Amino acid sequence: MAEPPRPPTPFFLVFQTPLLDTESSLEYGHSLTQASPEKIWRAGKLLFTHLTSTCPGLIRDHKHHLRHHRQCCSGKELVDWLLNAGLGVQMRSQAVGVGQVLVDGGVLTHVKQEWHFQDKDTQFYRFAELELSPEPGAGLRDAEELLEAVAFLAQLGPDALLTMALRKPPAQRTEDELELIFEELLHIKAVAHLSNSVKRELAAVLMFESHQRAGTVLFSQGDKGTSWYIVWKGSVNVVTHGKGLVATLHEGDDFGQLALVNDAPRAASIILREDNCHFLRVDKQDFNHILKDVEANTMRLKEHGKVVLVLQKNLQGGSSQPAAARSSRYLVMAGTPEKILEHLLEFMRLDATLYDPVDTLLGDFLLTYTVFMPTSQLCRALLHHFRAEPLEGSEQEKATYSLHKRRKILRLVSQWVLLYGRLLQGDRSTTALLQNLADLASRDPRLGGMVQEQERRRPRALENGDGSASPQPKARSSVSWLASQEEAALSSSCALRAQDKVPYEIYRPDHSCLVTVLPINASVRDVLRSLAPRLGRDREHLLVKVNSAGDKVGLQLDAVGVFTSLGLNERLFAVSVEELGGLTPHPEQLGPHVGSSETLDLISSKDLASHLTDYDWNLFKSIHQVEMIHYIVGPQKFHEVTTANLERVMRRFNELQYWVATELCLCPEVGRRAQLLRKFIKLAAHLKEQKNLNSFFAVMFGVSNTAVSRLAKTWERLPHKIRKLHAALERMLDPSWNHRVYRLAVAKLSPPIIPFVPLLLKDMTFIHEGNRTLAENLINFEKMHMMAKTVRVLQRCRGQAHAPLSPLRSRSPHRPEDPKAVRMSTCSEQSLSVRSPVSTWAYLQHLKAIDSQKELLRLSRDLES
Repeated sequence: MAEPPRPPTPFFLVFQTPLLDTESSLEYGHSLTQASPEKIWRAGKLLFTHLTSTCPGLIRDHKHHLRHHRQCCSGKELVDWLLNAGLGVQMRSQAVGVGQVLVDGGVLTHVKQEWHFQDKDTQFYRFAELELSPEPGAGLRDAEELLEAVAFLAQLGPDALLTMALRKPPAQRTEDELELIFEELLHIKAVAHLSNSVKRELAAVLMFESHQRAGTVLFSQGDKGTSWYIVWKGSVNVVTHGKGLVATLHEGDDFGQLALVNDAPRAASIILREDNCHFLRVDKQDFNHILKDVEANTMRLKEHGKVVLVLQKNLQGGSSQPAAARSSRYLVMAGTPEKILEHLLEFMRLDATLYDPVDTLLGDFLLTYTVFMPTSQLCRALLHHFRAEPLEGSEQEKATYSLHKRRKILRLVSQWVLLYGRLLQGDRSTTALLQNLADLASRDPRLGGMVQEQERRRPRALENGDGSASPQPKARSSVSWLASQEEAALSSSCALRAQDKVPYEIYRPDHSCLVTVLPINASVRDVLRSLAPRLGRDREHLLVKVNSAGDKVGLQLDAVGVFTSLGLNERLFAVSVEELGGLTPHPEQLGPHVGSSETLDLISSKDLASHLTDYDWNLFKSIHQVEMIHYIVGPQKFHEVTTANLERVMRRFNELQYWVATELCLCPEVGRRAQLLRKFIKLAAHLKEQKNLNSFFAVMFGVSNTAVSRLAKTWERLPHKIRKLHAALERMLDPSWNHRVYRLAVAKLSPPIIPFVPLLLKDMTFIHEGNRTLAENLINFEKMHMMAKTVRVLQRCRGQAHAPLSPLRSRSPHRPEDPKAVRMSTCSEQSLSVRSPVSTWAYLQHLKAIDSQKELLRLSRDLES
């Protein structure tokens, strides 16, 4: 009997079932950190069998430097064969990773017993032939398993290559290996507070150290401090004399740094808590050298005896890089807001863009300035710089300098308007600045001509906007600066702004509903004031958020955006203090009592995926990049901003995953339930194919819900092919090494892509909480750079316009459906013959789900006790 998949352990962030800590597995679907030697051995055996049956001459005797090597093949030959064997290996680096996994697993051995697999004609490797003797006829019998085995080895490859790079002496590491280590450090908590330049130096000196047995003492209290350690895999106990166990450190934690900084003995003993622990080690000499290098390459600018700007030499700006890169000799690490802006205006180019891959200062500043500089302060500073005249130099030099600087300011403002568009409307300081700059520019024919030329050359804005096009301002009025907003800013008809008015549905204790129309960013005080005539003025009322479990949260009067921030199956109730105790959830919050499997039977999984992807794109393209920053830092810290578009995507993610679990738990007949489970697995496969990774994860989380994974009788009815497909899809969910499987897969995709939004938010939270915004009264601009880099993922994913896959093109998610609409369809004939695209779209807009895990488990036990 087939075993159902093991349920995932949730990692709570902002989603109700977010990232996985462990992964369920079938066949080759094990978590990479738990890959057993037996599975690698089996995969190697299948690969060797296929090699000897399809290319028997590859393994032969070789002669090199007067030495004979019997029955082996070169690393290059093996890589070439893997690339041409039709096994899904597409890049040389991928094939090298497979080779390294086989070497690490003992399946391949170097003729000189070296542990580094190399893609060279002069390096020879031998399969362990006695144990891996080919099985007659196994090639045809194991064809399907062979493909899975190679995919499994390829998935392990990046980890093997990284570990190999760390095992090599630092002096022997290649540039690619240093970059690989640096990318790993970007996701390690212990070094999150360090600048990228320090992380690059660490990548060059980090050493790999492993210990096999729990109880091993790494060092003892009182020992001389010689190294700083980062836990890379496993965990350790921190033990001191007298107190015993004082702490346990896990992956990403560090220890031993204090003794190096203070040149003091170890303050505690470190003991391995489990077997097979891996560490990244920095020796004292390298540690001190990095500290000295950082100081030597750091420049501090002072005014009136106080540091106002900290710059660090760009160690990557060598002669091999383009001129644009070499011009950015120093990176801004910290500074006052005014000084950072002044430095930007001094060194930015006239053709600077938001998404320059080399010189990112302009984009970093515009994406993050609201964190450390109110818009009114930015407007005053820009106007001051525009009007300011240099005090030194000849009249010609002064005029040239002023003209150059004013052109830069116009360029900066045009990029600012391009990025924020409609979000700047309604801000008085911005409107005044744009009007003033337009008037001032119109008086100077040199500036007016520049602006008109930029306007003439302005390319047609792309549909997705949000900084994707390059509109420029006109010189006449503030209106023309924002004239491009229809094209360049949020062009999606469903994008929400803080000032937009929406209907608020407020419930009473008797479950009746009061509706009031207010701006999205209305405060709780505004909501209660608008309802006062209907609530009565004899008693004071509260606004309370209630979820399906009946949990109540009283909302502060100053809280804003409370309606759009509601989670799945949450409602707002207006109650008096006396009514609060008897408050119960509205019946609709409890979810459906009957499933919709009959409706789903009428829609093919491919058509379902197409409709979902089109709907999700309408939501995803509505998110402004700065919403992610506002959400993580806290929208209450900003004036007149909303994160409603991001919150809609988050709520949709939860809705989708619980909808999957709900439908399966409300399907009473085991045969029909197995068919529905099969449809959801195929739905996930289509979503992945359509590069809708957010909904792909949601559906897979729904299928992996404990209430579903325990339905053994349902899982055993799945065809073997579908179970194999499920195992293959689960590999993408592997959380090990900070979700590297997912990150590598996304890096290979071209836009349009809907990324896994919870992981982006996790990355942003990691950056925000791991780095101070203020350090010694200066803005930590290195943190701003890291946040902007993460936010740019949205722009990359939307770099190509999405072509609607379903017949209902670009339909707004909140518009009412028109039942009379007739459109040409691209869906399958079978699906269209029984269900119209309009009704399918309407169904997907209003999914019903049970979000109570307790209730889902009860239903599951009733189905299969």
